[in-house]
Amino acid sequence: MLNQHTIEIIKSTVPVLQVHGQTITTAFYKMLFENHPELLNIFNHANQREGKQQAALANAVLAAAANIDKLENILPVVKQISEKHRALGVLPEHYPIVGETLLAAISQVLGDAATPEIIDAWAQAYGVIADAFIGIETDMYHNVADAPGGWSGFRNFVVSQKIKESELITSFYLSPQDGGAISAYLPGQYITLRVQPEGEEYTHIRHYSLSAAAGQPYYRITVKREDGAANKPAGIVSTYLHEAVDVGTVVEVSAPAGDFTLDQSTDIPVVLISGGVGLTPMVSMLETLATEQPGREVTYIHAAINGRLHAMKGLIEELSQSLPHLTSYVCYESPEAEDTSHKSGYIDLPWLQEVANPNSDFYFCGPTPFMKTIFKALQEWPIPQERIHFEFFGPAGSLEE
Repeated sequence: MLNQHTIEIIKSTVPVLQVHGQTITTAFYKMLFENHPELLNIFNHANQREGKQQAALANAVLAAAANIDKLENILPVVKQISEKHRALGVLPEHYPIVGETLLAAISQVLGDAATPEIIDAWAQAYGVIADAFIGIETDMYHNVADAPGGWSGFRNFVVSQKIKESELITSFYLSPQDGGAISAYLPGQYITLRVQPEGEEYTHIRHYSLSAAAGQPYYRITVKREDGAANKPAGIVSTYLHEAVDVGTVVEVSAPAGDFTLDQSTDIPVVLISGGVGLTPMVSMLETLATEQPGREVTYIHAAINGRLHAMKGLIEELSQSLPHLTSYVCYESPEAEDTSHKSGYIDLPWLQEVANPNSDFYFCGPTPFMKTIFKALQEWPIPQERIHFEFFGPAGSLEE
């Protein structure tokens, strides 16, 4: 436990972290990879390049400092991060490395303002925070490994099917190479792939939402090929999966994880909203509802550029036969001639109020700008915060304007 004096010192640094937090985390990652390049096998290089990971860590450090005397306030965030740490293979021995580097980054950025007293207080605080993460993650590792079909670390899976869903999106069916059982999962969870494309010095790890209901002898992921654009190179892993991986290819997979899951303990109406490849967890939820809660009122709204880029249309039509209370809508940003039977433009609050039941649980996923629009609309409606659920593809960010 931290004494009151240490707590006061940590809290006094909150204004400094608000100003310099991302500068500190940027310096932190630079030092970390210079001194421990082997950790580049774990971290997402694209998120580093785009500053997403630095921003996410800065927000986490700030939240920890502000709540250092009541860490239970940020327990949901800690658990969400721990889910990803477990999926990535972060271990207790990594925490001292991170702590030492974080203190060095604070000293470097703040200079003389980082007094020995402040650095000592942060060293103590980091120890408490690290212990919380290690405790939660240790339990997660045991629970996942001990579950029926479960395993520790990464396990070899074989691509048993590769199905093109649209011009940019492809589904991959992954079966365990050893022929054994696989872990069940909750609709909305993800698995984690580790690959090393030819010519790459390091392994690359990515999380992909499961796009089918549990209960099959395989996992299905549905992946968008991230093509390059101005100032943004093509996605290393998505390009590899689309262009180099075929039926028979072996990939490494860690067991399902994630806290963005459908609440099946209730039968209140549910509204699912997706943009682009954000449909993947929604399809898993829809398939699960079709088999386990077919009488539940469901509204599914999907946004895409146009019909050519709209994945899994046929599957949603099939599911409507198993979900008599499913109402499905499609919104095309730039519809083509054959897309005119659907809504054109963007999802907005007036239209949402026409088609969705406000007494529902709302789940949404998609590109961050899309999610910000949906989140703002739901807040303005207003939908109670406890009925709003969302998932970021990548490091957690903020949907607040």
